[in-house]
Amino acid sequence: MKKKLLLCCAVIVATALALAGLVPLTAQKKDAAKPLITVLNPAIESKMVDRIPLSPRLDTLDGKTIYLVDINWGGPDAAYSVFEEIKAWFAQNNPSVNIVIKRKAGMYTMDDPALWKEIKEKGGDAALIGISG
Repeated sequence: MKKKLLLCCAVIVATALALAGLVPLTAQKKDAAKPLITVLNPAIESKMVDRIPLSPRLDTLDGKTIYLVDINWGGPDAAYSVFEEIKAWFAQNNPSVNIVIKRKAGMYTMDDPALWKEIKEKGGDAALIGISG
């Protein structure tokens, strides 16, 4: 009796497992034209981008104008305290260097062509662009 009951349970479990595996396959075949998810490949392409060399270093900072550009990362006051310290250091240790602190318009991910144009037109010799704080 126990053998018959055990055999019956095994047949029921095997049938249930077989049917459970077939139902999703049938459903997938019916909706095969519709993708279920979109997968993006994070691997880099084999071709590297063209590298542009950095600008040449200035031979001296004496008499030069250096722009410190806050890109607005971390809020409106994140970089200014550090940039003001840099400006104060130059005023004390190398007063011939003109330090100009500017804040880029918009978020840090956006371009600011007006600022780059201003730096060029006003004779900026170098720029430190970035974040701090």
